[in-house]
Amino acid sequence: MGQLNAAIVQVTPFQQNCTILFDEETKAGVVVDPGGEVGRIEDALAQTGVLLKEIWLTHGHIDHAGGAMDLKEAHGVDLIGPHEADREMLLNLETQARMFGVMDAVRDVTPDRFLTEGEAVSFGGHVFEVLHCPGHSPGHVVFVNRAARFAHVGDVLFRGSVGRTDLPGGDHAALIASIRDKLLPLGDDFGFLCGHGPGGRIGEERLTNPFIQ
Repeated sequence: MGQLNAAIVQVTPFQQNCTILFDEETKAGVVVDPGGEVGRIEDALAQTGVLLKEIWLTHGHIDHAGGAMDLKEAHGVDLIGPHEADREMLLNLETQARMFGVMDAVRDVTPDRFLTEGEAVSFGGHVFEVLHCPGHSPGHVVFVNRAARFAHVGDVLFRGSVGRTDLPGGDHAALIASIRDKLLPLGDDFGFLCGHGPGGRIGEERLTNPFIQ
């Protein structure tokens, strides 16, 4: 097993961070949140030499899941997550697309399996604990690699901000509770990548993020 590495491909008009997590030595990896522009994701997989093992979803919003079925079918891999509380959202992605006026290549999603709190997912020897962190959406999950002191937090937490809660299924109190009870206890040295914008460290957000002071 080599070092855990990541490559980010910004996709969709929402500038979503589709993330390729992979083992530097074996090149085994996963794609987290292929929201669209699957051709660009494919190019990134080819450039990095990553051997795609699974697709992971943090939640069911269009900019995170819209390209998932096309990528799944192209590679014949399992599509994992999020929590089943986002099931209806995933089954209505095409409706979401019409609402936002971004119909290109968006398809409804049926995961191979949903995830629950405390489960683990892995690739190439890198194990990620699953945390159910509702608030931005009811079924949002976060992927935590304790060995690398790293988490992929999707749209729960951003550098200097938090996920929006004005979309259907959003709950601001639940979002702040997810951050307070599940992300902050990970430790100040934990690094994170998120669904939009630059990543950061938990400790910096604890001290400076105005939404969680």
